[in-house]
Amino acid sequence: MIASTVSHYKILQRPWHEAFGQLWKPECFNLKRQAHSLLLILVALLARCGTPTEAPRPLNRYPVGVEELHRLDLLARFKHSTRIGMFSSYDRTGGNDDGFNGTYSFVRKDSDGGLVLAELDGPGALYRIWTPTPTDDWFEFFIDGESEPRIRIRFRDLFSGSQPPFVSPIVGYGAGGFFCYLPIPFEKSIKVVARAEQIRFYQINYAIYPSGTELNSYDGYQSPEDSDHLESAGRVFGAAGEDLSENAAPPGDAIRTAAISASIQPGESQTLWSTNDGGRIVGLRLGRSDALSRKDRALVLKIYWEGDPEPAVLSPVGDFFGYSFAAPAARSMLLGTREDMSYSFFPMPFDRSARIELSHDGEHGPGVQVLGEVMYSEMPRAPDEGRFHALWRRENPTVAGQPYEFLNTSGRGHVVGAALQAQGATPANTRFFEGDDVAWIDGELTAHGTGSEDFFNGGWYNVIGRWMSRASFPLSGCLEYKNPLSRTGGYRFLLTDSYPFRQNIRLTIEHGPEGNRESTDYSSVAYWYSDEQPAVAPSLPPLSERAVQAPEKLVFRPGWSVPLDAFSFQGMTLAKRTRQIDGRPVRVMEVRAQGEDRFGLHSVAFRCELPEAGRYSVSIEALAGPEQATVQIFRNERAEGQSLDLYAPGRNLIGPTELAELEMMEGENVLLFKLTGRNPRSSGLGFDLASIVFERSEAEASLPER
Repeated sequence: MIASTVSHYKILQRPWHEAFGQLWKPECFNLKRQAHSLLLILVALLARCGTPTEAPRPLNRYPVGVEELHRLDLLARFKHSTRIGMFSSYDRTGGNDDGFNGTYSFVRKDSDGGLVLAELDGPGALYRIWTPTPTDDWFEFFIDGESEPRIRIRFRDLFSGSQPPFVSPIVGYGAGGFFCYLPIPFEKSIKVVARAEQIRFYQINYAIYPSGTELNSYDGYQSPEDSDHLESAGRVFGAAGEDLSENAAPPGDAIRTAAISASIQPGESQTLWSTNDGGRIVGLRLGRSDALSRKDRALVLKIYWEGDPEPAVLSPVGDFFGYSFAAPAARSMLLGTREDMSYSFFPMPFDRSARIELSHDGEHGPGVQVLGEVMYSEMPRAPDEGRFHALWRRENPTVAGQPYEFLNTSGRGHVVGAALQAQGATPANTRFFEGDDVAWIDGELTAHGTGSEDFFNGGWYNVIGRWMSRASFPLSGCLEYKNPLSRTGGYRFLLTDSYPFRQNIRLTIEHGPEGNRESTDYSSVAYWYSDEQPAVAPSLPPLSERAVQAPEKLVFRPGWSVPLDAFSFQGMTLAKRTRQIDGRPVRVMEVRAQGEDRFGLHSVAFRCELPEAGRYSVSIEALAGPEQATVQIFRNERAEGQSLDLYAPGRNLIGPTELAELEMMEGENVLLFKLTGRNPRSSGLGFDLASIVFERSEAEASLPER
């Protein structure tokens, strides 16, 4: 009955004479079986007399609060807020003191000494609170002018999940960041005060709604209805990779599934699914992931609405699904990869037609077999909904002095996500990630972030246990962090904290702490809804300019965060030290050995991950000194290359000195150093290693990217 009603509704979207003709078809007109439906249809047709040809839809309410967290279908709706913004601790001078000293980490000081972090007149809601530096200080939320705080909670417990209704996974932490997505609505006003001497990094996203908007100020979500919404939100936030198509469809909407199976040869483009009726895509699965994992980025996903000649979605397929340098990485509730299948649960409504294509832009090589499914319904796009867009772009290198643009477009819509892959040009240097995200909406500065990993809900890159490895959360994550490769990336999807625009939006991210001076290879996907196509026709660069590029030189610094594989069973100690050499600090892994190891020569091994297989020159930088040993690389108990005597009367930094040229695998390689002896003048068996340097051999460097 639901499917029949939806079908009739679609017919009624057409001009009346077409609709009436359709209704007399046998499948629509059957007095015995569909008399009731016929009566409803005739009444609806009569009601349309004298009205525009587009049938009006019921006036929808705009929920403000925890219901927004599980109603993914609401993501397609144009936002009815009058203003959105973000309070943050960014450096107002354009420098990099974005919270380190707490200089800009409050709006003002309250009369009783508290730090006011946010202050707004309503109606509105706080939608996201983030920090990498939580404390045990008390936070107080004064709502609607009350003299006593309606919420009083320790800063850390906003994210711990131990204080209902601030429960996991709606709040959480990981990758160095702490996030809270529990909406805090207010009718008249809100003031957030920290009872602290200092607060460091923070961001608070908010939306302000038109006067007269019906919403209930935060009351702890105590009602049975709110409790049900909170439970549903927790389920959705904890369901990364599971089927959320029902949440992406309007309540009660009938969902259908169509299988995808296609073999695509180089130079071909195939339609994976299409329809010439209005409706909405509420889920897309595509795989297998190894078929989509291409460093050449030759497989391109295209989605068209309403027969437009230009695609609304245009992206290398892996990048669209949150891959990182051609490897599956993201696993959020809205988009990612799970069990070898990539998925998206963005609602994608359309008026008249839709088409999903996959093109293979390669010129040679084997074909690609893909499979999957599309979940869709026949409920057409409503007047208050936008069409889904996603666009891939790249700057290699980034433009000196200018921030990188995720998106620069006009019209009416709202940004709901961004993913970034960043490859630095300087070995073992990711300072480009000190850059801030900045959103200009309708010509005004609306949101200014505090650092690149902060935008992705993380914090403290290159710090063990923080932004150091791949991690995924309900709405954000670290795609990866590999300092030796100067490589990292992140993603964030904006649900309740989306960025609506009525005229235009420019969403950017800097490359470097100040002045956008760090040369970097940035590639990204922006996700948004809009009432029209982007201002510039979407296009991709030639295949030769899309490919993932591996750095020719990789520098691993054991004194920082290179994984240690193993070292001698006995008689060896390791420490990380900073030595002053010629007036500058040099950080080393300090190895000291005594006597003999149980199984022969003393040894220490490191795990070094390489982006490509091939032949590499392997060099080291190390401290020479009076207590240093002679070292050599070994593989399978075989000495490789030359040994290096590190003895010197005084301490100094030498190298990079080549020790060997070796064939290496793509991925993790174990590099073993043995202390083969010592100079007669040396007083010990020391090895102070500053860096391990891999450089592609000239023959390997000339090969094309695989």
